[in-house]
Amino acid sequence: MLLLVGLLVVIGSILFIGEAVFGSLGWGVLHGTLLLVGVAVVLTLVALRFPAGPMARSLVIATVIGAIVAVVLGLDLTNRGWTALGDAVAGPVSADIRPLVVGSGVLAALGALVGLLLGARGGGVGGAVAGLIVGAIAGALIGALTSIALGPRVGAAIGVTIALIVWLALIGSQVARRGIDGAALKARFWPQETIDTTKETIEWVREQAPLGPKS
Repeated sequence: MLLLVGLLVVIGSILFIGEAVFGSLGWGVLHGTLLLVGVAVVLTLVALRFPAGPMARSLVIATVIGAIVAVVLGLDLTNRGWTALGDAVAGPVSADIRPLVVGSGVLAALGALVGLLLGARGGGVGGAVAGLIVGAIAGALIGALTSIALGPRVGAAIGVTIALIVWLALIGSQVARRGIDGAALKARFWPQETIDTTKETIEWVREQAPLGPKS
């Protein structure tokens, strides 16, 4: 029963925060999942004696990025920017969808260009085509998201989501760059000193009371 109480408190608190702060239980599920995965990864790396400094820096950087995203989207700054740009260059488009059209179009074009260049560097013609398509789709989706007036609660929720994702990505990049010291990990659990002492003891016993010819 106490185990169930502990689960109820943790899960219920996460869902309550999602509903009370961000307006939806879904945000609680998403944030709770990312947070718990991140904690599990950190604890695993701590057990593997991975340096704590890079993980702490990753958390600080992710928090700053998430805060910036939350402020920008929460204050509808991107929506206002796309609206102003649309009013300047896309007057014939209906005002209701003007930010969406301009935002999706501009970022789709930029994403296609970036994807084309990256794909060409890594995979030739095929990679360039794939990069162009993926970049255009990703840019269009980001443009559509940033063109919407999300409001403070949803903007903050997206900021927290971005922070958690960036945190996990930065930790992963740190592990990929530094690696895990397998020799140190083996030395931590492998009782080499005990093995050496045991061998010496066996040799001493044999010298004191020979059991027969050595093989």
